[in-house]
Amino acid sequence: MKSKKNINKVSIVMGSQSDYSTMQYSEKTLKILKIKHETNIISAHRTPERMFKFAKSAEKNNISVIIAGAGGSAHLPGMIAALTRIPVIGVPIESKKLKGLDSLLSIAQMPKGIPVGTVAIGKDGAINAGLFAASIISNFDNKVKNNLKNWRTKQSKSVKKKPK
Repeated sequence: MKSKKNINKVSIVMGSQSDYSTMQYSEKTLKILKIKHETNIISAHRTPERMFKFAKSAEKNNISVIIAGAGGSAHLPGMIAALTRIPVIGVPIESKKLKGLDSLLSIAQMPKGIPVGTVAIGKDGAINAGLFAASIISNFDNKVKNNLKNWRTKQSKSVKKKPK
């Protein structure tokens, strides 16, 4: 059973250092919502043993949601999802050649039985991944539920009624 102290921990992982320029927005969103998190580089292709060990021990390490950013062939979210029952949210990283469409399709086209929640390409997707993780955690954490409600209320109030 998970300890109350760590029940709402989110793990943010990415395939390389260059992905952090996008994934930092997931981190910032979780900080605003006061959700415990960790951030690591785990490559499905270059560090497969690290990825395997991470995914197999995530539940034991009190991870409630995994946000995985990946570019190109974007195997990281799917490979992690295949190894754990914890919800995985995939963030497609924008690539130079195909502008992230390759990443989006790789993450979204998971085979039946291994779901990965998929968000938009890039910064907006990374922010939404943080909000999606918060939504999942808010089902069993009232503090996160209130923080998310306040965030959404603030967002709604920021929309002007008339153009200037």
